[in-house]
Amino acid sequence: MAKVKTKFMCQQCGYESPKWFGMCPGCKQWNTMEEEIVESNKSFKRSTTIKGGASPQPIKEVEIGAYKRYDTQISELNRVLGGGLVKGSLTLISGEPGIGKSTLILQAGSAIANMHGTTLYVSGEESEEQIKMRAERLNTLGDKLYIVSETNINNIEKFIDDLKPMFLIVDSVQTLFKEELSAAPGSVSQVKESVNNLMRIGKSRNIPIFLVAHVTKQGELAGPRVLEHMVDTVLHFEGERTQEFRILRALKNRFGTTSEIGVFEMRQEGLVEVSNPSAIFLETLTQKAEGSVVVGTVEGTRPLLVEIQALVTNSNAGFPRRTTIGVDANRLNLVIAVLEKKVGLPLSNQDIYINVVGGLKLEGTSGDLGIAMAIFSSVRGIPITSGEIIAIGEVSLTGEIRPVTHMEKLIKEAEKMGFKSCIVPSKTKEKVDKNSQMKLIRVTTLREALDLLLH
Repeated sequence: MAKVKTKFMCQQCGYESPKWFGMCPGCKQWNTMEEEIVESNKSFKRSTTIKGGASPQPIKEVEIGAYKRYDTQISELNRVLGGGLVKGSLTLISGEPGIGKSTLILQAGSAIANMHGTTLYVSGEESEEQIKMRAERLNTLGDKLYIVSETNINNIEKFIDDLKPMFLIVDSVQTLFKEELSAAPGSVSQVKESVNNLMRIGKSRNIPIFLVAHVTKQGELAGPRVLEHMVDTVLHFEGERTQEFRILRALKNRFGTTSEIGVFEMRQEGLVEVSNPSAIFLETLTQKAEGSVVVGTVEGTRPLLVEIQALVTNSNAGFPRRTTIGVDANRLNLVIAVLEKKVGLPLSNQDIYINVVGGLKLEGTSGDLGIAMAIFSSVRGIPITSGEIIAIGEVSLTGEIRPVTHMEKLIKEAEKMGFKSCIVPSKTKEKVDKNSQMKLIRVTTLREALDLLLH
């Protein structure tokens, strides 16, 4: 009996070795090396990504045409994609189990099928009956929406040849396999070759493709890192399964910006778009509470108002806890250090808990002032009238309050939501005063801003 040859391959970076390593020499990650069978008897030729026949040409002579996009009938998804789904593009969507990935792509697939033509939904994890049950609940049944449960990439290509779909959905990419390869589905070689085949199909036939991907325990995209480099767009669902709201964010987008977000609400009938996220995030706002402050942030072109809550308690351990949800931990530590050094607030023996209501993760520095005010309010037991005042500004290491980008947009959003006054940095441009009907309270230092709470 012939001896079976094996090799070890890193499931993150694809590093190959004849022996096992605890830590991959390529990406320095632990416990990512897995054993795979090497079949030397079979001759296997990797498929090309795009049709051959191309030749080099001067860049000035390359003809550029506008990307043709499909309207998914989901404006929040269109916003994140950059205006719609580009023909021939390969889009990867990831997120925690149960977050709503399959729900979103089924809703988008049904809309595209009704408007543009045949859509093929390929599932490697659910049967046709299960998909139909979900489609009935979501009211996404359509004559041009086809479903099939298949994981063999060669069979999937045959279905594409027969149906000639306008849109293809694969759920999920980790279940696909090519029978010429001996590796198990989900391995580096199988994922790379399967995606390579789908890329060739999509680019050569001008078919947009949606791929669903698993995530690891750390919330990162599962599978080899090269997978993210191969696709055109990477979307990620954020939020907790126990919460109603979901945030869709683009981590990579060759056809648009990566700064836009889409906000959805999970209901019985599926994912529902949230056109005014500020109103949703402030829906449960307590008008007067200790440690609660409203701040402004900008996601792409969209200004958002969210509530930051802080709770400060005496620490019973040697090392006080710093727990954050929706705020960068390093940013919180910076604000705490400024409060201790420049304001004299004793926090070295206090546990501090920070939460952004609604599940949104704050990006940038526009929430610094609000975080500092919320902590100060909780320590001193001073309630803040959250429904009337909003704080916008960056806290520097010198204790100075500095302006942030899109100040005018944030102030207009606060005015639209009914806020009466706004604490802003003193260096904010004068034109903001002329264009706003709100009362702008200008402060130079963090101490000045906190003194406002004492009066």
